[in-house]
Amino acid sequence: MKLIQLLQKNAQILPNKNAISYKDGENLIVLTWKEFWEKVCQTANGLHTLDVKKGDCVGVFSQNSKDWVIFDVAVQMLGAITIPIYATNNYAQTEYIIKQTEMQHILVGDTPQLEILKSAETHLNRKLHIFTSHTIKDEAENITYFPDFIKNFSTERKMAEISDDDLATILYTSGTTGTPKGVMLSHGCFKDVISAHNQFFGFENLHTMKSLAFLPLSHIFERAWTLYVLSQGGEVAILEDPKNILSTLKQVQPNAMCAVPRFYEKVYQTLVKKIDAASPTKQKLFKKALEVGAKVADKKRVGASIPFGLNLQHKFFNALVFKKIKNELGGNLEFLPCGGAMLKKEISEFFAAIGLPVIVGYGLTETTATVTALPTKNYVYGSVGIPLPGVEIKIGAEDEILVKYGGVMKGYYKNEEETAKVFTEDGYFRTGDAGRIDENGNLYITDRIKDLMKTSNGKYIAPQSIEIPLQSHPEILQAMVIAEGKPYVSAVIVPDFETLIEKYQEFKNYVSLTIEEKKKLLESPFIKEKFEKIVSEIQKEFASYEKIKKFKLLPEEFTIEKGEITPTLKIKRRVVLEKLNALIEGMYA
Repeated sequence: MKLIQLLQKNAQILPNKNAISYKDGENLIVLTWKEFWEKVCQTANGLHTLDVKKGDCVGVFSQNSKDWVIFDVAVQMLGAITIPIYATNNYAQTEYIIKQTEMQHILVGDTPQLEILKSAETHLNRKLHIFTSHTIKDEAENITYFPDFIKNFSTERKMAEISDDDLATILYTSGTTGTPKGVMLSHGCFKDVISAHNQFFGFENLHTMKSLAFLPLSHIFERAWTLYVLSQGGEVAILEDPKNILSTLKQVQPNAMCAVPRFYEKVYQTLVKKIDAASPTKQKLFKKALEVGAKVADKKRVGASIPFGLNLQHKFFNALVFKKIKNELGGNLEFLPCGGAMLKKEISEFFAAIGLPVIVGYGLTETTATVTALPTKNYVYGSVGIPLPGVEIKIGAEDEILVKYGGVMKGYYKNEEETAKVFTEDGYFRTGDAGRIDENGNLYITDRIKDLMKTSNGKYIAPQSIEIPLQSHPEILQAMVIAEGKPYVSAVIVPDFETLIEKYQEFKNYVSLTIEEKKKLLESPFIKEKFEKIVSEIQKEFASYEKIKKFKLLPEEFTIEKGEITPTLKIKRRVVLEKLNALIEGMYA
């Protein structure tokens, strides 16, 4: 059964159960399955009157919202194609997508996105039909307030005839370099994803699951997971502003939440800071709690029974220590899928020890997200798990991970040349990631093939293997390695100034720092010596040619707004290299 059919079925058999919840100010509003489906039908009927038909491209340029999900499902119900655009995309990226897809209609989330669309209309010399969400209203003839638009349409509609091969969505990869490519995902892709997840995790009843949509819905990881939870009759709580994650977790109390490694790193670093500032007695207690938690987690990992004494100790520490940590994250989390980048082994072990095992997985936009994940038992820390049912994985030339699966894209939209490049003759998708598979079928990601750097001495450098340990340190916010064509490895590092203020007496007079104050502090002997020690300690096990010989500390972090990182928080190396060219060349002078 296709995704859209499963959603319709849920509305019929679970009419009074919660489907979507969201915050309106401080209030939590709920849509039952009946209410949710009625709004989907009203939206589809409204779009139909505007001549939206099967195969048409329809855009969503918005932060997360209930309207995002309703609009997406309604577009698919018509057999049209949803084109998500990251809410943080700039003008050039947005115009490119609008022009290539030839979309006529688009849902917009907030004023910044609306202003970008108005500029695109002027430049393209054509009008879009723009639906505004939330409370944005505009008097222009082609701009309609979405809640007002749908309210008078029928709450019933028959869905279009849709085949597995028909496109459901085109997602434009943000990419760290080059022009965005439109990844074409069919209804069959989502159908296979749902089947694979059900078989792999053995879920029997997801009607009781509540998942918090924390990552952008425009990202395949959150989109695929959200639609999966809904397909199984679960509830999705929509988080519009990721900055409110901790307060929302406490209010919503979800069972599940997708996140990227950076979220777990920040939670881990915050806890480490608190423990470091605690009394010796509390530090000793926490250390003992983690030791007991780690032993229990390892028993569970291999499916072994837990000895009575160990179980008793664990109950004690769970009540005294672990429960408090879990309550800070809502108190009910139990299923935590994680993807987008590598999660450091020690952080995986830490969360397992406190009773919150993170389900690390691997996938791409081109594979409709997850193709491997840690199983519930006999998983291996440091790996990205084993293939989901139906997924074939093998290692090709240059250790490239190759994937064949019903969830793999049909190709790149209007780009046959790039499509041809990423498929082997026997139909495997080239991921661009290097990896290895152990004797038990566990997949390990070793690096991005395209990111491999070659020094002028002929040594190959895998930047992520250096950057991940750096960025996992509590006093480092961001780090980028430089090595391509250079005689040795260097780096630019953004310190975590909040941590520095909290931790060191030298900063006790500061509440926050201006850019000028940050620049001045970075020149101080104390900071220079501190980071020399940090970098030296982190890379003591590295091969000599991998070690950072020189680095520069930066006063400002890389941001999406400045075009330096992607919406999934990956640094755009080419952009940063161009911006910091003089500074970087200075390290090699």
